[in-house]
Amino acid sequence: MIEVRKPGLSTTVQDGGRTGYYDVGIPPSGALDQYSLRAANLLVGNQAGAAALECVYLGPELAFTVDAVVAVTGATMTPRVNGEERALWESFEVRAGDVLDFGYLTAGARAYLAVAGGIDVPAVLGSRSTYGLGALGGLEGRPLTEGDRLPVGPSADGTAGVRVPEELRPVLAKDVEIRVMMGLYDHRLTDAGRKTFLGTTWTLTPVADRIGFRYAGAKLETVEREPPFGAGQDPSNIVDAPYPIGSIQVPGSVEPIILHRDAVSGGGYMMVATVLSGDLDIVAQSAPNTRTRFVAVDLDEALAVRAAHRERGRRLRAALAG
Repeated sequence: MIEVRKPGLSTTVQDGGRTGYYDVGIPPSGALDQYSLRAANLLVGNQAGAAALECVYLGPELAFTVDAVVAVTGATMTPRVNGEERALWESFEVRAGDVLDFGYLTAGARAYLAVAGGIDVPAVLGSRSTYGLGALGGLEGRPLTEGDRLPVGPSADGTAGVRVPEELRPVLAKDVEIRVMMGLYDHRLTDAGRKTFLGTTWTLTPVADRIGFRYAGAKLETVEREPPFGAGQDPSNIVDAPYPIGSIQVPGSVEPIILHRDAVSGGGYMMVATVLSGDLDIVAQSAPNTRTRFVAVDLDEALAVRAAHRERGRRLRAALAG
């Protein structure tokens, strides 16, 4: 059992995600940075998509009542056991009676704490992930609070001292490029509007959570039109349509919003582009004030990026096998 002494800023139980229900308005949830979740789980001998803790900006303080093997990946928030620092991206032991906490965030935004055996909360619709808006999954459908107790599943596979090679660890930068496929509604932008979208260095605002990441930097010029029946009067309005995870909507033609894993499944704002699935991990590790450029790719390039992302996952598994 793990006892929560301090919950951190926003710590939730997340796994690989809840699939198959987006058509009825239940998003996938799951770790925003899927690669870091997989790495943390593989380090402690879990299945890659097992339930772990996603810790945002400020980590929790946790007391262990059992011996455990744990690992922390993702953002640079150094874990400490009884005040002694432990390495990131490497598994280590925690003994019954030990207290695990974190140093201050120095890079990235979200750290992932995996425990051998996984966080053993009940599965809801096939996943243990927390979906806060729907109050389902995780621990009572909410972020952790002081006094919570987290059960840990049985495991005989956790080994301390396993580490992710340096070349397989992501670079956490304050200037990032996010690759996108233009559409589905980029035809609502003028040529100048498209150039502005792709040519602007956008700054991530403090509005950056599991639902969406909002950016400031410019106003996008839209094509003049007679609003269609069922759409609003604002130039950014469309007749309601589904929102893909990673799609970029632009309410009011200002402050693009990247919709992430807890986003609603549809609405009435134009989507000018969609982030490649692998680059959503980069978005997840963006803290406010991160400077961001959107880079358009075509379908062949997008498929190549997907293949490279899968190959990186294969290399990670191979590096940590056994």
